[in-house]
Amino acid sequence: MVMIHAFLALLAGFAAMAVVVMLVTALLMRLVPEWVGAEGRPRPAYAFVNLGYSFLAAAGGGYVTARLSAANPLVHVLVLGIVVLAMGALGALQAKGKQPVWYALTLVALTPLGVLAGGLVRLRVLGIL
Repeated sequence: MVMIHAFLALLAGFAAMAVVVMLVTALLMRLVPEWVGAEGRPRPAYAFVNLGYSFLAAAGGGYVTARLSAANPLVHVLVLGIVVLAMGALGALQAKGKQPVWYALTLVALTPLGVLAGGLVRLRVLGIL
């Protein structure tokens, strides 16, 4: 039962993160479609805004995971951070040549840090930190 609870906490954190990113991305594409350049290469304005809301979404996902974990929330947050790092690295490899290298690398590094930040905020709320 503990394993299922841990898995659900990770899944909920990841889902929260993914939903926020998808909704904000769709909203931005609708409101400012000119931010996406030719052949899907993001313009600098969109790239920086995307980095910002991706970090905040990752922080939200880390917070949700820490909130829902039954025991040892920091371990769950670290696992989510590793999952996000691995998935981000795979996504960057798939997007090779379609995005600037600095953008892909920053996104890969920033999202796990966001997850950790959100988890640490939750631990602070609990009075653990």
